[in-house]
Amino acid sequence: MIFLSTVLIICCIWYLLKFFAHFSRKIHDIVRKLSPYTLFLSKWLQSAPATFTYTAIFCAFTLVQGTTPQHLINILTNHASTSIARVSDRPISVFFDSAFWVADNGAGLIIYVAIFWTIIAWAERKYGSPRIIVITLSGHILASIATIFIELWAINSGHAPSSLAKATDVGVSYIMVAGCAAAILLMKKWFFTISIIALGLFILLPVLFEHSIWDMGHLFATLIGFISASLLLKLSPIRRVSSPHELLEKCRSELANL
Repeated sequence: MIFLSTVLIICCIWYLLKFFAHFSRKIHDIVRKLSPYTLFLSKWLQSAPATFTYTAIFCAFTLVQGTTPQHLINILTNHASTSIARVSDRPISVFFDSAFWVADNGAGLIIYVAIFWTIIAWAERKYGSPRIIVITLSGHILASIATIFIELWAINSGHAPSSLAKATDVGVSYIMVAGCAAAILLMKKWFFTISIIALGLFILLPVLFEHSIWDMGHLFATLIGFISASLLLKLSPIRRVSSPHELLEKCRSELANL
């Protein structure tokens, strides 16, 4: 919540500075010096529209959770869950609802945002928005379906109580790990090695030691992310994108020519 408030405050301060720059030479000079960086930020956001739009939406839902009574949050979470009961009632819309609802009252939001703004945004620039949307949605939907089949098997075989059919399964994590898997495929040398080890530990350790169905869901989403990204890379190569330094220099050049 503090993170989101800070971002909003910074944005308001910037636009106030731009307004007062019309009346103060000193403020005008400050705005002029900062403009290449704000233009860089604008172009950076525009270069991965799907990632940043999605991040803004699930952050907004997190703000709702932070100002809502707990009993209502529980109702909304159950409503958005991809549980067996909810999927049976609303087989299409429930996957959409669950994708935008951050689990555990928005716990770990800063980590989610950091990963989306860096790793997955970088992957979107390389793949393009259509392909990254297909990859992440495939990870979310197919992994959710796979966990539902595991739940049904566990209930029918007597390994789990029937109440598991109403267990909540929401959040952006399936989309996140599928996007990370797609990004890792594009990495080279030691970046690839470190990233594959980090993702492997994050995915496999909970599966081995906690034995949760939802941990299996993360494993499924990761594998689906790798598979779908590999297939899409065969259709067309990755895009050439500017490095942050190159993009900043372009912004400075644009402003200098105005």
